[in-house]
Amino acid sequence: GHRIVHGGARYDKSVPLTPQVLAYLDSLSPLAPLHQQNNLAPVRVIFEHYPEIFQVACLDTAFHQGHVPYLQHFALPERFFEQGVRRYGFHGLSYHYISQHLRQEFPELADGRVVVAHLGSGASACALKEGRSVHTTMGFTALDGLPMGTRPGRLDAGVVLWMLEQGMDHDEIQSVLYTQSGLKGLSGEQADMRALEASDDPRAKLAVQYFCYHTAENLAGLCVALKGLDTLVFTAGIGEHSPSIRAGIAQHLEWLGVEIDPIRNQKGQTVISTDDSPVRVLVIPTNEERVIAEQSLALVRASP
Repeated sequence: GHRIVHGGARYDKSVPLTPQVLAYLDSLSPLAPLHQQNNLAPVRVIFEHYPEIFQVACLDTAFHQGHVPYLQHFALPERFFEQGVRRYGFHGLSYHYISQHLRQEFPELADGRVVVAHLGSGASACALKEGRSVHTTMGFTALDGLPMGTRPGRLDAGVVLWMLEQGMDHDEIQSVLYTQSGLKGLSGEQADMRALEASDDPRAKLAVQYFCYHTAENLAGLCVALKGLDTLVFTAGIGEHSPSIRAGIAQHLEWLGVEIDPIRNQKGQTVISTDDSPVRVLVIPTNEERVIAEQSLALVRASP
C-alpha cells in the first residue's frame, strides 16, 4: 500500500495500481510537486523488479470526494473546472483515521459537527459531519489554506502575478511557494515549530503568532459548512505535541465555545477541554499507516 497525495477527481477510494492508474497519477504531478513523484517512485521500482506484487494506491484526496458543487468550484470560468481546476483537499487518510477513531472511542461525538486540525509541516483542517468530509481548507494543490512549515497557505493570487511581473519564472515562483514560505519565510530561516517556540527572535514570535491566528481563522470558517461546532480535534506533529500552539489557537476561538483546561492541555491528555466547555476539544494521534494497511488488505482480499 502506497500513500499517494493527489488522486485527482477520478477516484473516491483506494484503488489497485495498474500501469494505467500509474500514468493518470503521474499526470497529476504538477499539482503536488513536492510529493507526487516521490510517492510514485517506489511504485515504479516494484513494477520493474517485482511485477507480481499487488500494489494499492491510497489517495489523500479520496476522502474529500462528494463535496457539494459550491465547495468544489473556484469562481473561474467553467472550462477550468472541466480541465480539473477544482478543490480536491488533502490529508484524507489522516481524517479517515480520526473519523474511525471517533466512531470507536467517542461514538457520542462521531456524528456531530467536528473540525479536525491536522497540524504538521504540512497543515490543513477538515469539517466532518456524520463522519464524512463536508469541507476542507486545502484546495487545488497543497499550497492552500493554513500556513505551513515552508508553504504560505491562503495567498492572494495577485502576489503570483506580481512575481511574474518582476521577471520571476515558473521554477523560481514554485520554489518560493513550496520551500521558502510559511514559518520558514516569516522567521527568516526556521520551519520547525519546536525551534520557533524556543526562540526569542521577534521573527520567530511573528511566525508562531501568524500560525495560531490564521489557523484559528480557517477553523472558524469551516464551522459555516457545519452550522456550528461540537468537537475540535488536534492531530499530527504540532497538533499532538505542542500545548502552547493548541492554546494559542484556542484563545482565538473562545467566542465559539472552545475552552481548554491548561493542566489537561499541558499533560497532553486526550480530552483537553474544560468540563464546562460547550465544545469538546481532543488530542488524537493520527495513524495514516493503519488506514493504508486496512484499505490495502481489503483490496487484496477482494482481488481475484
